Amino acid sequence: MTAIWSVDAQRFYNNALKVIQNNQIMAVVKNNAYHYGLEFAVQQFLKAGINTFSTTSLREAVRIRQLAPDATIFLMNAVYEFDKVRDYQIQMTLPSLNFYYEHIEDLQGIQVHLEFENLLHRSGLKNIDEIREVIHHHMKNANKNKMHITGLWTHFGYADEFDVSEYNVERKAWLDIVSTLIDEDYHFEMIHAQNSASYYRENGVLENHTHARVGIALYGSRPYQTIDVDAIEQSLTVKGNVIQIREVNEGDYCGYSFAFEAKHDHTKLAVVDIGYGDGILKSRAKHEALINGKRYPIRALMMSHMFVEVDHNVHAQDEVILYNNDIRVDEFTFKCVGANSEQLSAMNHDSLIKEYR
Repeated sequence: MTAIWSVDAQRFYNNALKVIQNNQIMAVVKNNAYHYGLEFAVQQFLKAGINTFSTTSLREAVRIRQLAPDATIFLMNAVYEFDKVRDYQIQMTLPSLNFYYEHIEDLQGIQVHLEFENLLHRSGLKNIDEIREVIHHHMKNANKNKMHITGLWTHFGYADEFDVSEYNVERKAWLDIVSTLIDEDYHFEMIHAQNSASYYRENGVLENHTHARVGIALYGSRPYQTIDVDAIEQSLTVKGNVIQIREVNEGDYCGYSFAFEAKHDHTKLAVVDIGYGDGILKSRAKHEALINGKRYPIRALMMSHMFVEVDHNVHAQDEVILYNNDIRVDEFTFKCVGANSEQLSAMNHDSLIKEYR
């Protein structure tokens, strides 16, 4: 028996339709589409009507172009393989004023999106004056092959935070820039800023924006807890199997380094064939697993196994579910196990059987 990572393709597609809600969506497919598989995700999103994608990897951007010849593909990281960006018609961020001046010639023929740094400070032009400087310098550039300013964008780093004011601060700073540039008669084919959290907080795409740049919601996880559980549906199941049932007595230690001490005689422990080597976070193992529709506490986590304390209703070869739509990734995000993307990214697709149903 081997633990399994599986996706219900129909449920994945149906969730994409729920998320889109007749809005223009740029699907974030970075890191192998949150480990759902780039090819699978792009095909499902195309089927759902999404034709605009973003990633942080040029290699992935090239693969998307091969999968979707007519798609708009936006690279959120600046790269230096300019010929490849041109050849595959990838649109790319402009990450700083220095990058612009240093690579004016290299950027010829490339479509760029001017990035505003905002509170995240990860990348981008620092303020509206720097944005204007790029635009004005570009307008004066007489080279017919110069780069094309196609888009304007930022990232909201605090959209899923409700007990601080930073989201309102970054939102206002961004909207002021957008409205000012529009009032000054600057035009952009694409304006985008919203991640999943902002998209749901704003009930759709912000005014004067062409797209919401949505990631985790498309993969079945709520970015914050007050979103109705039925609004976003998880298609992923991660499950192992009961190898055998062991009985231990009060005072017995089980697992590595005294991980669990039995408090009662005749304590039943299911030995399950999945562990941290398969990508189960130690913080996830502080909670429960689902067996035969009932939750049982995980007692110890090892590299290839875990102990789950069970009762007489659990037997060898029963399935042990760590994640599905009844015991969701986002549930454990809200229990501080780790971000949705952190739990998904931890999965070891070399050790788990990977399947699409």
